[in-house]
Amino acid sequence: MDYSSKGMEEIAGDGQNLCSGREKEYKNRMAQGEANGRNSFFRYVTYSKEDEKWQLVCTDAGFSEVPPRTRYPPNKEGHPQVFKSVAMGRTLPEYQMVYITKGRGVFETNGKTHVVVPGTVMIVFPGVRHCYKPDFEVGWTEYWVGFKGPHADTLQDQGFLCPRQPLYEVGLQNSLLAIYGKIFELLQSQQPLYQIRASSLVLTLIAEVLAHERKTVQHSSSEGLVEKAKFFMEENIHREVNLNGMGGVLGVSPSQLNSVFKSYTAMTPYQYFISIKIRRAKELLEAGSLPIKEVAFRLGFDDQYYFSRLFRKKTGIAPSRWSSFVRQ
Repeated sequence: MDYSSKGMEEIAGDGQNLCSGREKEYKNRMAQGEANGRNSFFRYVTYSKEDEKWQLVCTDAGFSEVPPRTRYPPNKEGHPQVFKSVAMGRTLPEYQMVYITKGRGVFETNGKTHVVVPGTVMIVFPGVRHCYKPDFEVGWTEYWVGFKGPHADTLQDQGFLCPRQPLYEVGLQNSLLAIYGKIFELLQSQQPLYQIRASSLVLTLIAEVLAHERKTVQHSSSEGLVEKAKFFMEENIHREVNLNGMGGVLGVSPSQLNSVFKSYTAMTPYQYFISIKIRRAKELLEAGSLPIKEVAFRLGFDDQYYFSRLFRKKTGIAPSRWSSFVRQ
């Protein structure tokens, strides 16, 4: 759900509009209800012994639109003392997931400074000193939720959450905003078992962030594989290279290489390899100094007649006529 201003009327990574009429209506209800100012909402909640048996409790949540040239955090006096010094440096007794959907800023933790842009999720770890704030001249829109408990600690122990990776670039995702919105509703209404329901949504939020991050990493990995394959083919343009050999050099199976390459280029590796051979053949033939047999040999074709048939199939012109064709 979109609780932010008209500036959030952008297209999410999954192609859905982040600012539906229902989301605007809900934002208005929040602003007219218990919101802490028209452009922000936050709640700090208690939990019972029964809630703690769930192994995870939601401690606080909210959103804030921080305009340019604004003190940060806004509504500072409305926050408990331990939460106020976010822009100067603080240590919290809980985890927090902070999602930035607009603007720009910085996040400092573990001695490193990270640039924060729209689509960034920052994770704050208990006992780890940190600070974050928007660029004073730009501002930002933030959504956050705080949580704690043995289950959260287990997620850290098992490596699902790691202080060495406090930043996730997940993009603008409508699914994440929807989860934050449901948590806000639960904390505001405080219906029976709202804590357990909210903490369950926190786990869903973590899973969504990790899933989007994994998708992004795989996407980058696949893109890298395609570029490596292209480079390998360019380097070996004078040879005959088969898919098995290329996959072995790149460390992937032939089927994986074929699938990934085709998804990125709309060609199989073999089709791409032939296309760059034909491109190079055109260049050599245009120079006009080499016989067709030599051009074929330089590009890894043992049979000049097969080369000639292939060249004509791809270009519509026989290699013997190519030089005069391009000079017409």
